[in-house]
Amino acid sequence: MSKLIRKSNKGFTLIELMIVVAIIGILAAIAIPNFLRFQLKSKSSEGKVNIAAIRTAEESYLAEFGVYVATFLAPNTGIPGSTKVIFVETAAVGADFNTLGWAPEGQDFFQYGVNAPGAGVPQAYTITATADIDGDLTNQTWGYVKPFVATPLIGLAGLDATCPTTGVWDPALLTPTAMTTVAPCTPTSGQSVF
Repeated sequence: MSKLIRKSNKGFTLIELMIVVAIIGILAAIAIPNFLRFQLKSKSSEGKVNIAAIRTAEESYLAEFGVYVATFLAPNTGIPGSTKVIFVETAAVGADFNTLGWAPEGQDFFQYGVNAPGAGVPQAYTITATADIDGDLTNQTWGYVKPFVATPLIGLAGLDATCPTTGVWDPALLTPTAMTTVAPCTPTSGQSVF
């Protein structure tokens, strides 16, 4: 009978539970910053993908009508922060991004703009995408500069004045001289806090 009354020794000790909690804490300390970094990278990719889409729309418009389309910055409510905003076209129907037939789906982290000289010189334009996706009050600006045909080392400045006329940032040369590629406009404009 005394064998039936004896307490069971099954279960976890306090030390074993503390070790498990410590291991979970260490894993979380490693995983959370990585998760935030990957989240910011995915937000940044929105700007790069939309620049490529705008570039395709510009080239298609040139093939059909012989000119590139200049746009205002849109959305015109200012540079978006770490939350998405609704893309609102700033020009009337039939002008601006409406002319290109381009609009992003849903809400966006970035503000987009195209600087093109107009009907007289249809061979150059600069696309920019600007946002503050990490909320550190430092803008992240991606750009694409298509140079003039006659002067292939000179393009147009971005509408937000971040992308220079010499091109986007070239990490190999450490200067803003890359043309016809999507890249940060300056050495720090493609970086975020994480």
